[in-house]
Amino acid sequence: MINWRLDLRLLAYIELFIGILMLIPTGLAYHYQEADALQGFLIAYLAIAMFCSAILLVIRQPKSKAMYARDGYLVVTLTWIISTAFSAIPLAASGAYVDYSSAYFEIMSGFTTTGATVLPEIESLPKAILFWRSQTNWLGGMGIVVLFVALLPALGVSGALLVGAESVGPTKDKLTPKIKNTALILWSIYIGFSCMETILLLLGGLSLYDAVTVTFSTMAAAGFCVKNSSIGTFGSAYVDIVVTLFMLISGANFALYYKALSGKISSVLKDGELRVYLGIWAVVSLLAAMKLFSTNTYASFAQSLRYSTFQTASILTTTGFATANYINWPAFSQVLLFLLFFVGGSAGSAGGGVKVIRIVALFKMGRAQIKHRIHPRGVFQVRVGQTTFREDLLVSIATFFGVYILTGVVGTVVISLSGADPLTSFAASFLCLGNIGIGFGDVGPTGNFAFLPAWIKWFCSFLMLVGRLELFTVYVLFSKHFWKH
Repeated sequence: MINWRLDLRLLAYIELFIGILMLIPTGLAYHYQEADALQGFLIAYLAIAMFCSAILLVIRQPKSKAMYARDGYLVVTLTWIISTAFSAIPLAASGAYVDYSSAYFEIMSGFTTTGATVLPEIESLPKAILFWRSQTNWLGGMGIVVLFVALLPALGVSGALLVGAESVGPTKDKLTPKIKNTALILWSIYIGFSCMETILLLLGGLSLYDAVTVTFSTMAAAGFCVKNSSIGTFGSAYVDIVVTLFMLISGANFALYYKALSGKISSVLKDGELRVYLGIWAVVSLLAAMKLFSTNTYASFAQSLRYSTFQTASILTTTGFATANYINWPAFSQVLLFLLFFVGGSAGSAGGGVKVIRIVALFKMGRAQIKHRIHPRGVFQVRVGQTTFREDLLVSIATFFGVYILTGVVGTVVISLSGADPLTSFAASFLCLGNIGIGFGDVGPTGNFAFLPAWIKWFCSFLMLVGRLELFTVYVLFSKHFWKH
């Protein structure tokens, strides 16, 4: 059963919360005297006020505050869809974007931390609009609902189902007995790292505006930048190093940072997923740099390593920043980056994609099957670090990967209907589904999604949503069994 009254009232409260968060860019619009942007935000406030008033005044308090699994899936999915709808209004109403379809695509890309854009030119837009665009990255990185869960106890509702529906990865880390405290811990760590990166970028010569917006997108593993040439605009090795470091931080499991702060350093160092995650980044970066240097793409090995480590971290963590046009790199280096499309960050991170732990589990499942063929009566466990995977969890991982690939393939076919070439269609589909942001073909590091028709932008928005909520949170709503009492 679905507790409609409770769910709708929760949606209203969450949208009010989004409206409060919109006050920051509204203040910037007033400060920079950007009248069109200010008007866009005021129209958004009016729409939010009408929506929330209609629900809170018409729908009475629910008789029961009990939440069920269906409520969790429904509220989380609708939160992301409706929050994007209202948050896109300033972009369209200010005239900064050509139409609402483009604005919706951009904000869905922001909240889902994809970082894909429809903007062929960025720096001419109002600063307040670009700030809000980057702020949606940061809000989506740790999760809109996870941030809101801290307020739920005051409403008499448990947020465990909501966090579970929004969190990423095959396993969910509950750091404390109370889900509210877990949400507060995760967001505190997230904010702490964000402050650290902002300070380091300020020391690197960036303005406060640039430092904050870059931090928003780095910590969210997102990729929006207020510069046309992304991070490459700054032309600073120091900035590249700082951003690379924090991209890697955002792509790791945030539960590990809590363990480290709790004094469980040895447990962190023994984490199997973390080792593989950092190992993939190091090996791919080194191999790509060696090829770049041997083909004289860059003048020195140090310079080759600078660009390869950055771009490898950017795609592995699904951030989507760029400091170079890797389309001009040797084919070998491009293939290495392409393979990272099917990896992603760690479970419990801000990164998207399949997740490292699933990839490792799939490889180990394959190895176990080979051993089973040799020793049919043997029992072979799948372990990643100190974690042993149950049979039902392995089935879940295999199912997820299969549905993920199938969704990406179907997406490729649909996008190709727009007339896009096969490489562009494939890259656009999987970069949206994996929340990666940059790809190959016309959606490479110097490209964008502006050339696609409106209906394809809506479809890509759906792919981004499905990828961010890891398929089944959204797909379950399309099951007839979901709606049966």
